[in-house]
Amino acid sequence: MTMEVVFNALKRGRLTMEDTFTISEDAWRRGGANSGGSSMFAKLNSDVRLEDLIRGVIVQSGNDAAIAIAEGMAGSEVAFAGLMNQRARKIGLEISNFRNSTGLPDDEQRVTARELGYLARHIIRTYPEYYPIYSEPEFKWGRINQRNRNPILGRIEGADGLKTGFTERSGYALVGSAVQEGRRVIIVLSGMTSKRERSAEAVKIMRWGFRAFQPVDLFAEGEVVGQASVYGGTKSGVDLKAEGPLKIFVPIGFRDRLKMEIVFK
Repeated sequence: MTMEVVFNALKRGRLTMEDTFTISEDAWRRGGANSGGSSMFAKLNSDVRLEDLIRGVIVQSGNDAAIAIAEGMAGSEVAFAGLMNQRARKIGLEISNFRNSTGLPDDEQRVTARELGYLARHIIRTYPEYYPIYSEPEFKWGRINQRNRNPILGRIEGADGLKTGFTERSGYALVGSAVQEGRRVIIVLSGMTSKRERSAEAVKIMRWGFRAFQPVDLFAEGEVVGQASVYGGTKSGVDLKAEGPLKIFVPIGFRDRLKMEIVFK
């Protein structure tokens, strides 16, 4: 979600990749080398380009980079969390509540697996110019080179993102995505007990997603799928059309069991 806020600002011209952000003492202490968590290992009081901080967050899971971005964009991490929640509601996340830019534990911070998947799809579709960063295998800052933590990169054909995570309460987690023959699969995993288990389960579920499901074309772009009644209007009803070509995945052999219901407000 931190990156969604950043990408949105870049797309709107409010930021550029060349903008610099300062590694404050707070970012250095809570997110730096001595914090015990994931770090970009940026030096205290150094000015770092946004482009490098983005890679520090995405590739290295750097908490120091995430805090520096938050402070640089909003003045404080608390204020930045407010921006995160504004954007979350704007793009359709109804349940998730963000309290910081790092994902570090907070009793009031929560996300759902469904909304993480929705957020991943949103980033992939909305920011194609920045999304390739998620597939970069490594990033070197200073003398320290760190590998991308995403376990499906290099193991699953077409894997190109997104992000790992870990807290004591939620365990090892992953939002991953891959494309094969024009089909994209996004997986969301949480509750793994180790990095090894996360890696094994991610590979297994991603392969299952491609092998056990088939794409079904439901509607063409602009195709009328039903009608909604209109009260007090110039017409008694309006056609309901597909916003774009609509394709879904169903378990192989289940196509004939599909049922459709139209729900509108």
